[in-house]
Amino acid sequence: MTEIRFYHLQRSREEDALPLLAFKAWQAGQRVVVRLPDAARVEAMNNALWTFKADAFLPHGSAADGAADRQPVWLSTENDNPNGAKTLILGVGCTPDEIEAYTLCCLMLDGNDAAQVEGARSLWRGYKDAGHELSYWQQDASGWSRKA
Repeated sequence: MTEIRFYHLQRSREEDALPLLAFKAWQAGQRVVVRLPDAARVEAMNNALWTFKADAFLPHGSAADGAADRQPVWLSTENDNPNGAKTLILGVGCTPDEIEAYTLCCLMLDGNDAAQVEGARSLWRGYKDAGHELSYWQQDASGWSRKA
């Protein structure tokens, strides 16, 4: 069953936080799909992944690059898994469809958007009832802190 982690953004932008999650997964040997709500966000995240860390490189691609099967991190607006990833990172505003194909799903939410926070609570209840392993992470002054 898929482990689901909720990441409540409060202190940083998605473009700053999401690359670090993808980088950690890649360092652990995992392939990752990053699902974003539209092409503009895919392009913005592509740029963020090139520049998020001065001393490291995170290999990644999208439909604009092709060769999905050779990309450790795949950026997409589609509900696809062309690189055989076991980790799914859902950007802010993405719907968590078909997460069962993954061992880990990281769901990012904008803590300044009351509707997103309420939507995440509803998802939490549904996933808990379904028996998923859940955790809730919130940003504080020193980074991410597990709250549940």
